[in-house]
Amino acid sequence: MKSDSIGIRRLNEILETTINSIKGSKDEIFEIVDYARAECKKLEDELKNIQAKMIEIIEQVENLEDLDKRSRRNLLNKSKNFNLFNEDEIREAYDLANAIRVDLLLKRGEEKNLIEKRKDLEVRLKNSYEVYKKAENVNKQISVATEYLMGNSKDISDTLDELSKKHYLGIKIIEAQEEERLKVARDIHDGPAQSLAHVIVKAELCEKLLNIDQERAKNELNNLKWIIRLTLKDVRRIIYDLRPMSLDDLGLIPTLERYISIFQEEAEIKVNFKPYGKFDDLESAVQVAIFRIIQEALSNIRKHSQAQSSSIIIEKTLNKINLLIIDDGIGFNPESYKEGCNSVSSGFGLMNIKERVELLNGKFNITSSSNVGTKINLFIPLYEEE
Repeated sequence: MKSDSIGIRRLNEILETTINSIKGSKDEIFEIVDYARAECKKLEDELKNIQAKMIEIIEQVENLEDLDKRSRRNLLNKSKNFNLFNEDEIREAYDLANAIRVDLLLKRGEEKNLIEKRKDLEVRLKNSYEVYKKAENVNKQISVATEYLMGNSKDISDTLDELSKKHYLGIKIIEAQEEERLKVARDIHDGPAQSLAHVIVKAELCEKLLNIDQERAKNELNNLKWIIRLTLKDVRRIIYDLRPMSLDDLGLIPTLERYISIFQEEAEIKVNFKPYGKFDDLESAVQVAIFRIIQEALSNIRKHSQAQSSSIIIEKTLNKINLLIIDDGIGFNPESYKEGCNSVSSGFGLMNIKERVELLNGKFNITSSSNVGTKINLFIPLYEEE
């Protein structure tokens, strides 16, 4: 606890230093915003001047184009009727047409330069606006952050203290997630992956038998169809294990009743299920946790207990959920589980159950003895705020 308090004091010092640094940088940020704003205004004025010049130049080009057409017609007319005009008149018409054409070319070049300059200014103005908006946004965010840090430094210290207390809980959540991923990977590897490899071998065999022994090929195809059905069943089971959709559609108790019914049929172990209380208003996370706990417990009973029957009693009160799971199997030594033994009898599934209960701040207890059976007793507190 002493080291925790020293760490929190250190974090408070860092927080104060951060606030002072931000305050010292605010003037510089304001200068950046003002400069960006002034640059945008400058470019806007330049663009307006360019646009005004463009309007004037376009009008001059249009007038010169009109004069150019008339001067060329005049020159063409005098050239065709050279007998009606003297040499000086024809030369004068030629010089005028040439001068107008030169002026037109110059004005078009000026117009082109103005268009290029306008495009360049538009790009620069767009970029300047983006810089200005980003600078203004940074300024707003820093102002908000400064006010927040100054006004809530005590709350932040309290939050850091609370987070340090919940650090262990976060680690346990990550471990639980990784364990679920490992379980899914094992299920896929040992189930559908092996079956699909078998399907490939069978399919290749059928392909070879089609031209050799059609009757045997037919039998192999029937066998292949049976393997695919089993594989599909495994895939659906894995999907169901990942997240039973009926939890959202039907609720906890109907989902458990359905699962227990399937379990009794497959494992040939009788399960006496007794729910007490209303479970519809439970949080989704709590429903999933309870389902997984019961699922894990029944899996352990099927794999290790050699039980003929079991009982599951679940009760919801105002402030907690009580769960009792009993079987009449061969039992085991609970000390091996408590000592963290990795043997089968220690019940790796029981460790998963215990972790789930502790993640919800619950209590977990297990009693068992040889040839008597096993009893799992746990409760999970319910907090409306949580």
